[in-house]
Amino acid sequence: MSSPIIGVFALQGDVREHLRVLGGLGVRPIAVRRPDELAACDGLVLPGGESTTMAKLARTFDLLEPLRARIKDGMPTFGTCAGMILLAERIEDGAPGQETLGGLDITVRRNAFGRQVDSFEGDLAFDGFDAPVHAVFIRAPWVEQLGPDVEVLATVPTGEAAGRIVAVREGHLMATSFHPEVGADDRIHRYFVELVRQHRAQVS
Repeated sequence: MSSPIIGVFALQGDVREHLRVLGGLGVRPIAVRRPDELAACDGLVLPGGESTTMAKLARTFDLLEPLRARIKDGMPTFGTCAGMILLAERIEDGAPGQETLGGLDITVRRNAFGRQVDSFEGDLAFDGFDAPVHAVFIRAPWVEQLGPDVEVLATVPTGEAAGRIVAVREGHLMATSFHPEVGADDRIHRYFVELVRQHRAQVS
């Protein structure tokens, strides 16, 4: 079987970083700006960026409804930071009229950790990993509420935000509040690539 094609939503956000990490994991990464590029993908990464701008651009470039359809149809999708907001069914403190792609049965709080100056990083346990993940949070959301089928993958271990949920998975969808594309640790991307490979095997 050929290598899976994993797209990165490329109209806005941390595109190059995700393409770089994916390129080292035996998959074919592509930048997705048009519906035909999305149609070629076996999986998709929604990067960090500005969630309201990303949704508006997706609508402008006729990607919003195709994205919603592919996610609903079961395409493995991984959202980081703003990408988590885009995958959420519900938003707290969202911009007026803010749209999402939906799919993840979660409520997220936008900019939950504060402004850009409140960005921080630290180590946290990630479900299934032997060693902690070094997580970088930049104007990050957190998960306020979970649906019954959503699995918690990571929470903040210490500080004022201790216990806040910052990584989740529901079936073919996963999301992190932080930026795993920063640094040399590719384990979370590997986790997602395995989801994509499993899905390909099931539908082939």
